[in-house]
Amino acid sequence: MHIKRLHMEVFAAAGVAAIGVLAATGSLELGVTWGDSGPQPGYFPFYVGLIVIAASIGCVVQAILKARSAEQQETFLEPEQTRRLLSFFIPMIAFVVVTIYFGVYVGSALYLFYVAWRQGKYKPHHAIFMGVAFSIVLYLVFETAFQVPLHKGPLEDMLGIY
Repeated sequence: MHIKRLHMEVFAAAGVAAIGVLAATGSLELGVTWGDSGPQPGYFPFYVGLIVIAASIGCVVQAILKARSAEQQETFLEPEQTRRLLSFFIPMIAFVVVTIYFGVYVGSALYLFYVAWRQGKYKPHHAIFMGVAFSIVLYLVFETAFQVPLHKGPLEDMLGIY
């Protein structure tokens, strides 16, 4: 699968526009008008969000107008590059999802195990050891040394922590 530069420019502009939409809609809760004592807290973030959205739309229009140019038709990512990029991002997305539902320690152990085993070519038992050891060190550093609790998911209830 060849990914063209045009597609990446539109994708990047859409991502930046989404950030602008988040800023503008989040500001609505704070108030975006001018009050008696000056601007409300959401006034400037709202307009910055609108400027970001407008700039993103401008980028998309510019990319589409140049769509026939050789520069826009050049390949941004070759199939092998796309495969390597996805081999990095898919485990990272899985790490985020697992961390949300099962906590930082389980997510870290599974992520490190998978990356060491599949990408690092470690033997499975070495990769398991690395993942578990890292989670233990993570626990000792944050929970014990710094006394900063990290999200534990269902482990917190199972182990009766806090």
